[in-house]
Amino acid sequence: MRKVTVTLRHDAVIGDTDPRLFGAFVEHVGRCIYGGIFEPGHPEADANGFRRDVLALVRELRPAMVRYPGGNFVSGYNWEDGVGPREDRPRRLDLAWGATETNQFGTNEFIDWCALAGAEPMLAVNLGTRGGDAARNLLEYCNHPQGTAWSDLRRRHGWAQPHGVKLWCLGNEMDAPWQMETKGAHEYGRVAAEAAKLMKWTQPDIELAACGSSGRNMPTFGGWEETVLQHTFEHVDYISLHTYLNNYAQDTEAFLASSDLMDGFIDEVVAIADSVGASKQSGKRIMLSFDEWNVWYRTRGNAEGARAKPGWPVAPPILEEIYTMRDALAFGGACISLLNHADRVKVACLAQLVNAIAPIMTETGGPAWRQTIFHPFAQMSRFGRGRVLRAEIDSPGYQACYYDPVPGAELRFALPAVPYLKLAAVEDPVGALTLFALNRHLQEPMPLEVSVQGYGSLSIAQAQQLQHHDLDAANTRDEPDKVAPAPLEGVTMDANRVHATLLPASWNLIRLSSG
Repeated sequence: MRKVTVTLRHDAVIGDTDPRLFGAFVEHVGRCIYGGIFEPGHPEADANGFRRDVLALVRELRPAMVRYPGGNFVSGYNWEDGVGPREDRPRRLDLAWGATETNQFGTNEFIDWCALAGAEPMLAVNLGTRGGDAARNLLEYCNHPQGTAWSDLRRRHGWAQPHGVKLWCLGNEMDAPWQMETKGAHEYGRVAAEAAKLMKWTQPDIELAACGSSGRNMPTFGGWEETVLQHTFEHVDYISLHTYLNNYAQDTEAFLASSDLMDGFIDEVVAIADSVGASKQSGKRIMLSFDEWNVWYRTRGNAEGARAKPGWPVAPPILEEIYTMRDALAFGGACISLLNHADRVKVACLAQLVNAIAPIMTETGGPAWRQTIFHPFAQMSRFGRGRVLRAEIDSPGYQACYYDPVPGAELRFALPAVPYLKLAAVEDPVGALTLFALNRHLQEPMPLEVSVQGYGSLSIAQAQQLQHHDLDAANTRDEPDKVAPAPLEGVTMDANRVHATLLPASWNLIRLSSG
């Protein structure tokens, strides 16, 4: 491959990353909660039943925010079932995932767990089977100090101080046929606007995210966003996006190009939101909440299969995607897409956190370990906080066609010009500069030269790569570090130019320090 060149300028800035960009998601699905973050009786469980080994990995991953309790689950959830004495909590049939919900873990336990994980809580309200009244009651229960029925109930339950939850989702994927009480755009827009109104009357300084379409490949996409925002524009702060990258076609080149569709998806939603703002002659800017994103495809059939499983099991092991080196590369591309839209994507949640399509896997009663996708996220979360620079990239490329099936349709997206290099550059508050670089060429190493302009003297502080000769390599209980970051050798710098050679099919981090 010919040399790939990148130019970075100190004054060419996309935007600042919001800490919430580095968020995650836990839902009552499979073993995400039960057997994942919460397992009383486990050798590593604390007095609350929280697994300390999982908490240690979560702290290493450093999500700044965690979304809860769903996801599909929230559209049939009565939040009152999950508070109060555990012995009094009802068991319910969960129609979202075909399981029995014990409600032994609920809102207050989640808030306590977030405090231990060092993460801000993000709560979703049920706008499927319920509406604005239940939503404002939950807000009052969580955030009002005292002196009302719901706030005093929280205090009687043992939480004297308000939870202070700032960010709330107004339902989940309400255009989706798999959602409980699916709604049309006008129907959902009215429900969401009224719920938002009640919630902001209860506490004016909260932030609210309205549901966007469930995905770019949905037949509702575009028109849904426009209609929903026409109803909710004055009341909400964010519109949500969801994307799961897949390799159904078994086409690695297209799979690694798929994150570029995230870039287009973001640009399109921004255009729709700003168009609505213009139609209302408003200077307000709706920001984006990419509150579900990941690689997910092998286990999607199990989601439907769980509904037919006899006995309505508790926490059945579903959606337990085993991630490979190939998946980590596509995942890393998604990380770069989020960073490069830091001006408008202010919230993002890796879905999910433990066991169910997750960077952390556990064995019930046994150990916990890092999946391959753990590593790009951990590096992004640690070093991606700051000013994102606009990169000028000169890279050869390739053509791809990405296959993305949806219920009732088979969609193919042409990608005529996919650069082999995908890169993001972030300057942290102390002036250090981190490059996140993905070489999408499957056979050839990439000679890379990065010109850094407008900075003082820089030096190489760290260089790592995530690469394995077998793209199907995965981390397991017995080989938890089969795919893990290793030193990237041979990185040099002269006259503020970085020189490196990136191995084929590799995720790379190069960190430059000033002075």
